[in-house]
Amino acid sequence: MLSRDPLLLLSATRLAALIRARDVTSAEVVEAHIRHIERVNPTLNAMVANRFDAARAEARAADARLERGEAASAPPFLGVPCSIKESFAVAGMPNSAGLVARAGVRAAEDAVTVARLRAAGFIPLGVTNVSELCMWMETNNRLYGRTNNPYDPARTAGGSSGGEAAVVGAGGAPIGLGSDIGGSIRMPAFFNGVFGHKPTGGLVPTSGQFPLPGERGLRFMTTGPIARRAEDLMPVLRILAGPDARDPSCAALPLGDPAAVDLAGLTVLSVEHDGVLRVSGDLLAAQRRAAAALAARGATVRVARIDLLARALDIWTAMLGVAGGATFRSMLGDGRPVSLPRELARWSLRRSAHTLPALGLTLLEDLGRLFPARVARALELGAALRAELVSRIGERGVMLYPSYPSSAPRHYAPLLPPFQWTYTAVLNVMEMPATQVPLGLDGEGLPLGVQVAAIHGNDHVTIAVAQHLERSFGGWIPPPLSWCRR
Repeated sequence: MLSRDPLLLLSATRLAALIRARDVTSAEVVEAHIRHIERVNPTLNAMVANRFDAARAEARAADARLERGEAASAPPFLGVPCSIKESFAVAGMPNSAGLVARAGVRAAEDAVTVARLRAAGFIPLGVTNVSELCMWMETNNRLYGRTNNPYDPARTAGGSSGGEAAVVGAGGAPIGLGSDIGGSIRMPAFFNGVFGHKPTGGLVPTSGQFPLPGERGLRFMTTGPIARRAEDLMPVLRILAGPDARDPSCAALPLGDPAAVDLAGLTVLSVEHDGVLRVSGDLLAAQRRAAAALAARGATVRVARIDLLARALDIWTAMLGVAGGATFRSMLGDGRPVSLPRELARWSLRRSAHTLPALGLTLLEDLGRLFPARVARALELGAALRAELVSRIGERGVMLYPSYPSSAPRHYAPLLPPFQWTYTAVLNVMEMPATQVPLGLDGEGLPLGVQVAAIHGNDHVTIAVAQHLERSFGGWIPPPLSWCRR
């Protein structure tokens, strides 16, 4: 079982209250999480660079501040540990996004969202693993290697925020910072049994991350929290949200209060599949239980089918393809476009610095340019889908939708077929908020879950639903860690 240390089970909100009341010290909280990461990380390979000594010093400084009687002026999360995805700049830490060509790159300053977490009192413990250039649903690269799932190391942790979700899911941090352009917060959160929130497009700035899409794609790429407890989602989102001069896509947007959401007046659109990819029976049953739990609170539940979701892959690829910015092929070569035939030949000889999924994505990018009429049609379908979702979900509604067609697959299994991540990706280009909610474990002990989506700006509504479902089904269930050496 997970360590009996209760500090590893609490939310960031609860830990902050205990530290502020001086019922526990920040040094004790930080040390408990460091010890746990040191225990689980040799198997998980989730945290790829740590700043444990600096974190200990920052914890002592937080405690000293409270000893001086400064609790009233202290930031809300003073002394609480967190973890950060490696694609975010953290001063002095690696910032490669898993690209071998950037192995020596270290951040000179914090990304804006990292700086905001620090200003709120959080203490980063280290940076976590990603897929190569953050563009595949399994966290694996030639620089750091593969991240494993804490519920079963033979299973994927997801991507691209797989290291982040694995650390949080294993109990190594109460919250983490992730990014999401095709499901990179929600899929890993799902596979690792925790909460993950993809905010409304343009709510949280992207400044200080690598890589970034073109300006038109910045609203598709969102930054948000991964958390073991739902009560942390909105407080952390409030810290992260708000304009930054370096991100032209980010705008001020008022955030509602989850506590003000009346579940009895909610309309729940339960969409059980996209019409293309079959969803497992266990996940369907979990989604139906979630719908029933909301109905028991007075919500109106409607099981629905949305035919345009069957074109999710075309829509996501087309909308991202016209977003501008550097091509994926050139980013793989760190500014110099790679030759796909040459790299595939090198890969077959185990000499390539790139992963097979990354090379495959360059081919998908090329195909989009070869069929402009198909792209134009997909853009039209994307606009129609967005209008339909907004209309059918409505101002006082949410949509339940699978986070993936199955529980966490075995490593490399997502390559065949390779496009099952469209369940999450389509919501990125719709710019809709979505919260991944854990819903217990399946018969193999793997996490179940569901996405809760809403119309633009209704982040507080999806989070309110997540909080209710956590009360109904227990939320995060710590993994047994039977594989872990004592």
